[in-house]
Amino acid sequence: MIYLGADHRGYNLKEKIKSWLSEWGYEHEDVGAFEYNQDDDYPDFISKAAEKVSKDAGNSKGIILGGSGQGEAMVANRYPNVRAAVYYGGTEEIIKLSREHNDANMLSLGASFTDEETAKKMIELWLNTSFSDEERHKRRIHKIEKRK
Repeated sequence: MIYLGADHRGYNLKEKIKSWLSEWGYEHEDVGAFEYNQDDDYPDFISKAAEKVSKDAGNSKGIILGGSGQGEAMVANRYPNVRAAVYYGGTEEIIKLSREHNDANMLSLGASFTDEETAKKMIELWLNTSFSDEERHKRRIHKIEKRK
């Protein structure tokens, strides 16, 4: 299951992502926003997605969106078992490493800095990249989780 959450800045891109996930055969659930409202607050939606991923971290992922993706990742990373990586442009190596080394189970996209074509490419790469399962990376993730 892939949980989607976005505020007004990420709303339009989230709606596109739902279509892509359906095309690719991924089960997904939208936890809001369900309409464009320029006065909404990202923690209201991101916390819902992060809570769901936290409760089923081994079987679910999340894609969250806001203007920069930074605040959204900060909210998500407060939840146990959640490791949100931020992407708002740049090399695709960031996406690969977030999965291979950090086993990121949430992707936080900066909708104000990522065009639709790039977002689609990066989401597809993120979903198709596996955790390396190397001992050093598992050890580091365990240390992160101990501190939450």
